[in-house]
Amino acid sequence: MTTHLLRRILCIWLLAVCAPLLSLAQGPAVLDAPPSPPLTWFIKQGPEMVVRRGTVVMAMDRDVVLANGARISHADGKVELLTGGSMPLRDGEAMSQNGELVGSQRAQQMGLTPAAVNMRRNAPVAAPAAAAAPVAVAAAAPAVTTPFTYQPSVPVEGKLKGVIELGASGFNSFIIRVDKQQNWKLEKADFGTSLVFENLATDDDVRKGLKGYIGQMLDFGVGGRDIHFVVSSGATMADVTRRIVRTLKELGYVVNTVTPEQEGALALKAALPPLFTGKAFVADIGSGNTKLSWLQNGLPAALDSYGAKYYQKGITDAAVTQDITDNARQVPAELRQTCFIIGGVPYELAKASRQGKERYTVLKAPAAYAELPGAKIKSGVNIYKALADATGCQQFVFDWDANFTIGYLLNMP
Repeated sequence: MTTHLLRRILCIWLLAVCAPLLSLAQGPAVLDAPPSPPLTWFIKQGPEMVVRRGTVVMAMDRDVVLANGARISHADGKVELLTGGSMPLRDGEAMSQNGELVGSQRAQQMGLTPAAVNMRRNAPVAAPAAAAAPVAVAAAAPAVTTPFTYQPSVPVEGKLKGVIELGASGFNSFIIRVDKQQNWKLEKADFGTSLVFENLATDDDVRKGLKGYIGQMLDFGVGGRDIHFVVSSGATMADVTRRIVRTLKELGYVVNTVTPEQEGALALKAALPPLFTGKAFVADIGSGNTKLSWLQNGLPAALDSYGAKYYQKGITDAAVTQDITDNARQVPAELRQTCFIIGGVPYELAKASRQGKERYTVLKAPAAYAELPGAKIKSGVNIYKALADATGCQQFVFDWDANFTIGYLLNMP
């Protein structure tokens, strides 16, 4: 299909969708004068995309989803329709937050050309008018919590697999049922306490704890060869971990250690639903480190930063905020609509708003958790806030079942 034909189809579609909204909100004179109150306009200005609201013009630094579902790329001004098809904006053309497309000549007549007004290239994208539907880049943190209705596929005639994790804050065990299509379901989870960082775990603690977990898994029906042991990247940073691993090996078990990057990739495998491939990224806020991961050209990409116990090392909130921000800004713009978030602190935040036994809980904005007690929670909320501010993500979805060790099990035959 030619670009010219696509443009004609786009214009017809936009007019059909938006004309009733525009006629109700602005009257028939909207084509001859700027809207009042001012809309947010996305304008192609040479090779760049800019945003204008009122007299303020800013560089467009991320993709935008309009009220009618169309998406504008900040990189090249390409417009992708919700119903399929796309077209690039031409130099001088503008599109409103409601989806109204105007040509370069009419944009100039409407006073939308940004050349004569203040240009702030390093400022964040302006938020649209309050009456408009939510735009993916308008705020720095989730404004409301809405139900997340996605339900994963259940495994069919799946196999039981189990994993015991030595984490930075305790021994944990998980049993899943997984089928040949990699559909999985969490069947059992147990959370213990090893106090690894506090250096209080003894060889006897390790033996007793592991024998208990192993016995429970065998009783549940997991085969001996399908029980695995993993040391998290956060736990490997503790001096006592080496002694614990040695004890495990003395008991005759193979111990698998993972790097932060591997842990991030495994978290991605477990927490990112297939339906959200190309639409979301994953954050794992652990005690020892925080991992960000996403799919890039079909391959997992992962970065790590400080974990929620950074306060124990005398690291400042400001230093952590900066490092989290630097990492989060590397998440591709098109993946920032939704973040699937896991880890100890997100678990604590999600408890306050969980409805029954739902698989997914949408977190509130970081400010809603500012008064929660405990140094670890406060540090974790600081990480969450930095992540939300840096990405502009509007939907942080906590997954009650997923963790990186389940991603490890999904890689096992």
